[in-house]
Order: sequence, then C-alpha cells, then structure tokens
Amino acid sequence: MIKATETKLKGCFILEPEIFQDERGYFFESYNHRDFCEAIGREINFVQDNQSFSKKGVLRGLHFQKGEHAQAKLVSVLLGRIQDVVVDLRKNSPTFGEHLTIELCGDDKKQLFVPRGFAHGFLTLSESARVLYKCDNYYNKEAEGGIIYNDYGLGIKWKTNYKKIILSKKDRLLANFKIFKEV
Repeated sequence: MIKATETKLKGCFILEPEIFQDERGYFFESYNHRDFCEAIGREINFVQDNQSFSKKGVLRGLHFQKGEHAQAKLVSVLLGRIQDVVVDLRKNSPTFGEHLTIELCGDDKKQLFVPRGFAHGFLTLSESARVLYKCDNYYNKEAEGGIIYNDYGLGIKWKTNYKKIILSKKDRLLANFKIFKEV
C-alpha cells in the first residue's frame, strides 16, 4: 500500500510506503507498478534507474530533458538526507515557474514523483546521500537542459550556506529561468 499526496504542483506526488518493522529490522515494497499507477491515477512505465552518491553540500541540478525526451521521475533516498527541489516548466500550467522543496531521507522512505515537464535538483544535507530515481524515458544528451540553482526569480531557499555548495562545472554554467521563459 502507498499513501499518495498530491502537492501544490499538479501531478507531483509525495508517496509514503507502508513499512513493516520488528526487532529484526524492516520490510517494505519500494516499488509496485500496479499500486504506484493507482496511487497517482495514471499509467507510468519506468525504463531506466539512475543512482548517485554525493557528499554533504553537493547540489545536483536543476536538470531536465526537453521535448520528446522529457522524463517523469520517481525519486528515492536510499541512504542519507537531501533537499529535493522541482520547478514546474509546463508553460500551460497554472503553477508554471513555481517550485516545490521537500526533504527526503533514507529513514522514512518517502518518495517524490515528478511528472514530465519539471526541472529537478537536490542538495545533500547529510554527510553523504545515495539517491535512486526511476525515469520513464531514456536519457538523451542533446535534449538535456538546466536552470541555475540560485536563480533569483525562482526564490529557492536552499538549506545551506551558499558558499559551501559544491557544484559541477556544468551546473555552474546553467542559464537562469528568465531566459528559459523567453524560449
């Protein structure tokens, strides 16, 4: 069983699995296709799993895939704690340009479903974090895009001292949201 709560961004859900615990540890279904699709009210077929390991302060994002290569994602934290952020890039959406931020951690097993048409990124809050995300479309290098994490217009409040953020060279060069809006 999955408890699904739709967020302020239509189509984006927080998922909470039923966890069975006893003196031995715990057990839960991390993914059940039938229950997942029923919980979000639509059919999604994941075709690729991605996993990352990051040190404290690493910020990955805000990334997206364009056009026919857009990806829906189911984000889980296997170990550690992250601040997960999504930005609605669907131009016909009433929440276009709005963002959602949520903490995900390996302890409570919550997941975030991000539909196609969103930018996604996360900041590692614990000493390290292992993140797994399922994608419903294959990665395509020519279709990748991104928005700079500290875009003033988006107003994302990252839970760290900005001077301590660790970025890849590619993520330091991402465009701001204003440029994306004008495309």
